[in-house]
Amino acid sequence: MFKLFYPYEYVDSVFAIDYRKLQDKGYKAVIFDIDNTLVHHGEDSTKEVDNLFEEIHELGLKTLLLSNNCDERIESFLENIEAPFISDAQKPNKDNYLRAVDMLGIKKTEAVMIGDQLFTDIYGANLSGIDNILVKYMRYDDEVKIGIRRNIEKILLRWYQKNKSYQNRIGDILRKEQD
Repeated sequence: MFKLFYPYEYVDSVFAIDYRKLQDKGYKAVIFDIDNTLVHHGEDSTKEVDNLFEEIHELGLKTLLLSNNCDERIESFLENIEAPFISDAQKPNKDNYLRAVDMLGIKKTEAVMIGDQLFTDIYGANLSGIDNILVKYMRYDDEVKIGIRRNIEKILLRWYQKNKSYQNRIGDILRKEQD
């Protein structure tokens, strides 16, 4: 029952992923959530995120932003990034996940969704048959209050971490540590 909420992989951040390894595994595109996945909620892109998209594009991978945000928020974020997007995506509704795959001109088995929420990003990707990676959501060090959804996610993640058969379904995707 809970398996629809379980990610294929669970990593610290979008920067922990080796995108060449994803490409070597047959992925042709990465679909990203924005808020608390790439940047803190409501913030514009950073130089590090801009460089990450440049690196991904240089590998030949396509990108697309799938967000429940409005056009203006996404366009502001994309100031220095070339990527199509779907706004007001109504995640976890699978329609826009499948639309994203169509826009990218690939099969859904060639896409991976990366997001920070089990109940939207991961659940929607699983409903759509798209592999996915959960990243730890971004928080400021002084943030103490989290919503009820995040508390429920913590419980689901504990169950996920006990159920080894649902972990590491993509395989080795982490960057090697830099010396």
